[in-house]
This record gives sequence, C-alpha cells and structure tokens, in this order.
Amino acid sequence: MIEAAGLHKAFGAVKAVDGVGFVARDGEITGLLGPNGAGKTTTLRMLYTLMNPDAGSVRVDGIDAAADPTAVRRRLGVLPDARGLYKRLTARENISYFGELHGLDARTIRARS
Repeated sequence: MIEAAGLHKAFGAVKAVDGVGFVARDGEITGLLGPNGAGKTTTLRMLYTLMNPDAGSVRVDGIDAAADPTAVRRRLGVLPDARGLYKRLTARENISYFGELHGLDARTIRARS
C-alpha cells in the first residue's frame, strides 16, 4: 500500500504540489489525474524517493520513505519513461541485463522473468 499525506513541494515561488494526500491499496488500480502543471510528476517523484517533499509524508508498505528510501525503492517497480530500456533487446533481455547490474544470479533472474 502507498500512502501520501499532506505532500508539499515548491520550486521557489511556484507551488508544484500543495497538500496532496491519498491511499493506493494493493491489488487496486489508482490513477493520478490532472492538467499539465498540476504536480503529478512531482508527486510521483516524491513517492518513489527521487525527490524529497518540503512537507508531508510517504509510506510504502508501512515504511517511511524519508527514513528508509532504499527499502521503499525495493518495494516499488518504477520505470517513469522509456529511456531506461534498450530497444534492441527483448523484454526478457532487458530484465536480465538490469538484473545482472543489480547483482542477481542467472537462476534468480530466470525465476523472476
């Protein structure tokens, strides 16, 4: 489960996120909708610990993202855009490549693919 409470993020005088809060339960689909400039991307970056909120909190499976961002990243599978994939590789080859980069052995990579 992902829980966001009172998230705020500003860039100078621009308030990108102003008090966002929600719960995304396991096994459900949760959408984050809004017009361009509404703060969706900034909110997601705070959820997966690429950016710290100015105020508020994020919890993933009960883990405070500010206290243990590595544990939060381990629980999330995030690929925000296609730049992280190699188009010449198949999906399985991409998984294998990144698994190797993260120190997984071939057996584990095959099992998780």
